[in-house]
Amino acid sequence: MEIWKGRHDSEWDDAQDALIASGVTDGLPVTPPTRSRIQRMLDACRLEGDASVVILPPAYEDVTWRDIAVNAVMAGCTPESLRVVGAAVAAMAAMEFNLLGIATTTGSATVCVVVNGPVARELGMNSGANALGPGNRANATIGRAVRLTLQNVGGARPGEIDMATLGQPGKYTFCFAENEAQSPWPALHVERGFDVEARVVTVVGVSGTIEVVDSESATGEDLAQTYAQSMLIAGNVGGAGLLGGGEPLIVMPPEHADVFVRSGMDKAAAKTAIYERARLEVARLSPPLRARAEASGGAVQGCLRVAEKPDDIMIVVAGGVGRKGAYVPTWSGGTRAVSRAI
Repeated sequence: MEIWKGRHDSEWDDAQDALIASGVTDGLPVTPPTRSRIQRMLDACRLEGDASVVILPPAYEDVTWRDIAVNAVMAGCTPESLRVVGAAVAAMAAMEFNLLGIATTTGSATVCVVVNGPVARELGMNSGANALGPGNRANATIGRAVRLTLQNVGGARPGEIDMATLGQPGKYTFCFAENEAQSPWPALHVERGFDVEARVVTVVGVSGTIEVVDSESATGEDLAQTYAQSMLIAGNVGGAGLLGGGEPLIVMPPEHADVFVRSGMDKAAAKTAIYERARLEVARLSPPLRARAEASGGAVQGCLRVAEKPDDIMIVVAGGVGRKGAYVPTWSGGTRAVSRAI
């Protein structure tokens, strides 16, 4: 790799030191949120900086468009991304999302942002190969801006209000777009009641990711077994007697979705096949966890499930070539995904 030919900027170095010392970063370098950068972002979206967007837990502070723009600038967002960040911030403040719990738990919960509709293409978001990984500015900076807003305006500062025992890398950023062009099924936002051409962001309170690798299964039934068995995590028993938060997210590559389709399964049938197979016998739990599960009343015929009903399982098609998907468990403390139009 060649050394960059630009000149050294000592003011940039000083700005990084000052911003890190003030506690407003996530530990990584940020773009200094100067007045001109903030105003350029607001002007590009024709937004009034003082306009209120939402009251955001856990500090229950009033979040304005200027607040969001400050954090979007620091995260490295383009001006065109601001409305997506704002929609995600508004969505995660919804009561059913339970941001207070997600932001303050000792668990590893974080906010996952899924973007649907033409806006994903307009911003050049990655929905294909390495969709959950690095390399795409929009994916990386939108998720980061949402997290910085939660920290700097919502009050979820690590070690103060955010009391995660370990945390997870997704707390830096977790954002991707659905691969609608290669999906054989209706997209997530369409399932959730929006028009195909609507611009929609969905936030999901998640606990991490588990890779699901299956290049052998040639039928939907067999592939459903692989996904189901990947979801049976004893350490994710929730208070409602479910494995996880009850609305698990599966990020499925197009090749896996095609396996289900060739077996005559639409998305609802794929969800049902996975749901029926995703059962963990209570007898396999440690005695204390077994007692907790039995006391919750969530066990059915001696088994715990990943959701109350098949339709609670969310399937988002994303990724490139290969038969490697991901199970993304929702936080076991209780949360529901929330979608908002951009």
